[in-house]
Amino acid sequence: MHILLVEDDRELASRLKDALKGAGYAAELSHDGVDAEFLGNEEAFDAVVLDLGLPKRSGLEVLRHWREAGNPVPVLILTARDSWQERVDGLKAGADDYLGKPFHSEELLARLEAVIRRHHGHAANLLCHCGIELDTDARQLRLPGRPAESLTGIEYRLMRLLLMNPERVLSKAEISEHIYEEESLRDSNVVEVYVNRLRGRFGKGLIETRRGQGYRLGAVVP
Repeated sequence: MHILLVEDDRELASRLKDALKGAGYAAELSHDGVDAEFLGNEEAFDAVVLDLGLPKRSGLEVLRHWREAGNPVPVLILTARDSWQERVDGLKAGADDYLGKPFHSEELLARLEAVIRRHHGHAANLLCHCGIELDTDARQLRLPGRPAESLTGIEYRLMRLLLMNPERVLSKAEISEHIYEEESLRDSNVVEVYVNRLRGRFGKGLIETRRGQGYRLGAVVP
């Protein structure tokens, strides 16, 4: 999952980026409202963590501009804990959830995961499709008749993306954007390596190849 983290407190932003990375997200940082609005319009993010008190352009204004432009990206806003009016304004502007500062990173991760799941129509922390089950808390994949197995970081990001979009064909380029946080590391050819690795562990039917298009989640797992 590709996350845009917008926070002008650079020390806090760095800590949150580490926490997001540890939870299996690919996070991109922005420290002001103008840059954040541009990135949110130009790149495909699975969610945005947006501080409202930003330099150059407020987070609330950024959010309103995204929604006015038809950008549906899920947004978790960060506000001062005692600023109830900010929370109300943020939700009215189109935010999906809010978190008051100070907060524990564990709560941010839990709220962010819930926001993304709801956006994709999943209420629980178990992503399921055609007998394939991914536990997003334990980062384990389970197939019918087999015990659950733990996934590596990239394997988990790839399977979570596929299970969040089970009916879509995802191009190599799109997949690489969502599983790598640094642009310099994005290489669509590496996606094929991880697809083959997962097929080797769980069977060739786990992921389908659509020649010239990309990959999608398999309907049948042998």
